[in-house]
Amino acid sequence: MALEQKINDIINNESPFSESELSTIFTELLDKLNRGEIRSAEPDGSGGWKVNKWIKQGILMLFRHGKTQPMAFHEGFSFFDKHTLGVHPFSIEDEVRIVPGGSSIRNGCYVAKGVICMPPMYINIGSYVDSGTMIDSHALVGTCAQVGKRVHVSAAAQIGGVLEPAGSRPVIIEDDVLVGGNCGIYEGTLVRKRAVLASGVVLTGSTRVYDLVNNQIIRSSNENPLEIPEGAVLVNGSRAIDTPWAKEQGLSLSSPMIIKYRDEKTDAKTALEEALRS
Repeated sequence: MALEQKINDIINNESPFSESELSTIFTELLDKLNRGEIRSAEPDGSGGWKVNKWIKQGILMLFRHGKTQPMAFHEGFSFFDKHTLGVHPFSIEDEVRIVPGGSSIRNGCYVAKGVICMPPMYINIGSYVDSGTMIDSHALVGTCAQVGKRVHVSAAAQIGGVLEPAGSRPVIIEDDVLVGGNCGIYEGTLVRKRAVLASGVVLTGSTRVYDLVNNQIIRSSNENPLEIPEGAVLVNGSRAIDTPWAKEQGLSLSSPMIIKYRDEKTDAKTALEEALRS
């Protein structure tokens, strides 16, 4: 029986699996997530993204069926978590550079060769981090987030997690994106290739992004979360509040703005040193 069918049977209580069988199924799920053979969202081949609802539901089952217990790897490093979870198993052959100093990567996520993890940082279950990406200090890659190749997630940036509802799109960062320090990307936002987010930009389901190049407002809809165009360069701006009292007080709201689209000058400023990727 295929893994997807087994997970669906667990969800629907259609097959009474024993504890031993459940353990085997959950181990297979985690192993496939760790190897990148399955992922909670993936390119659909036509420029869009497909959510694999059953995988997110499978992760929820790990929490539901897990029992909290003490875990330890050596003296001085212990924690308490569901027995179905744990930390990601790495070896030197994985070619992932994890600098010491308080970082943690949970079991059940894909971290490709050439990824650099600067302490302290955290990558949560169900996420996918592709090759050549740097996760900088105090940065978070949340549950089921999808991060492409050669992305720089700068210090203190937050890539939010989306696990429930299971059919909701997770946060997706495509290839060659720069996420500046203290940025926050949440609620299924899709950042297309080569976009640049200046420090402090926050993107959520209710954010309105003002494209000053094309004179348009980009926002989410009931059908689609927020989507940042390919190559867009975003900075924090502000828009006036037009109520009489707000006008009297000179009040405004923070609003991300696209001030340009990526060019050679932008590339030069955002390039990561190849020495860091070695």
